[in-house]
Amino acid sequence: MSNTPMAANPLTRAVLEIDEYVSGLGWDQSARLFALVDTARLRAEQPSLADRLGLGDESETSGLTPIEQDEVPTGKPLDEFLATIAWPDAVVGCALAVERLMLPPSAEAQVPQGLSEAALTKWVAEHPDRQEVRMTVGVLRDGTRESALRLREKDSPTEVLTGSDLVPGLAEALAATFEE
Repeated sequence: MSNTPMAANPLTRAVLEIDEYVSGLGWDQSARLFALVDTARLRAEQPSLADRLGLGDESETSGLTPIEQDEVPTGKPLDEFLATIAWPDAVVGCALAVERLMLPPSAEAQVPQGLSEAALTKWVAEHPDRQEVRMTVGVLRDGTRESALRLREKDSPTEVLTGSDLVPGLAEALAATFEE
């Protein structure tokens, strides 16, 4: 993608590319799952698919190509859905973009005890300090992780926070899709 900033490694570039793509679709989107494949291998083994994806004969050989998967079911908890996934050997990693409501750490002490999951969700949604965030998390088979966070109130490519440990629970769930 043309507006994706250059990043130090292929996984960071792929996560930022996915973040930019999903950002272009607007907010209030359902979760989106992506397989990550080695771009050079894709060009060599499936040149017609590489052409359809617009990969052509680019000189970069260390990149990852995100390929969006079928729609993530909305009626099933995300962790249960991820537990059903198994990737073929050609997939070197995967990524997920999902929107959530978050509270700042200062609000954690205010959370009422003993709420059901539905009641907690409602409480967070009604909290005045809530923030809408889009999390894009990618993992590779070797355990490498990367995340990009974008706040709805600061929806700009220059305001995307990246880091390997920003969403550890989601990264662990995605990494588990590669376990046999």
